[in-house]
Amino acid sequence: MLTLKAHTFGKTIRAQILLGQLLLVSSGSALLAFGPAFNGPAYGADQPNRPAAGDKQAADKKAPSKPRPDVNQPETRQKILDELFDRLSKSKDQDESKGIAGAIERVWMRSGSDTSDLLMGRAVSAVRSKDFNLAIELLDKIVILDPDWVEAWNKRATARYFADDYTGAMSDIGEVLKREPRHFGALSGMGFILLKSGMDRRALEVFRKTLEIYPGLDEIQKQTDQLTPELEGRPI
Repeated sequence: MLTLKAHTFGKTIRAQILLGQLLLVSSGSALLAFGPAFNGPAYGADQPNRPAAGDKQAADKKAPSKPRPDVNQPETRQKILDELFDRLSKSKDQDESKGIAGAIERVWMRSGSDTSDLLMGRAVSAVRSKDFNLAIELLDKIVILDPDWVEAWNKRATARYFADDYTGAMSDIGEVLKREPRHFGALSGMGFILLKSGMDRRALEVFRKTLEIYPGLDEIQKQTDQLTPELEGRPI
């Protein structure tokens, strides 16, 4: 594993983060870190087709569908994520990749705690309203209540990033990555922070790691395509 250090933004920023791990921070102004909140299915990007009117009788004779897996159970959650990440890394279709990534994000957004989910909903709303101080205050409470919830650290890293607290954002990214090494958002966020710090080569390494996990992430591919010839020269 490679230890990364984020340096200056006027003052020296020192944050050591493991590269083999993974905050979907934005490029520009979009709040890309905040994926689907609490609506929609937690697992599976594809939804079954509703039978046509003429097929109702046949549909009624079908065996009842199996209940959705409980993503709040650690073993089930891990199995679901492993399957989704495997599909994501192999997907060649852009729409399919987005659907799989969305399913992963919906699993991440489930804490298993009504209190934590409620606070998260308020924090997400605060960030969307650009009230970053309120968002951070709410997320501080969540990481105390539920320190193993990966997305709580991820969302606080996002809020700190938009509040120009890059040191805090990098620290929270480290917490994300210790818990979920495949968090494509975390590597994206790390890469953008490194890019802002002038550490272009480190940023390129991180972006490439992100693409190993989520090859269809357009913005990261664009950054990689731009940085590669600048840093490594154009192929002859």
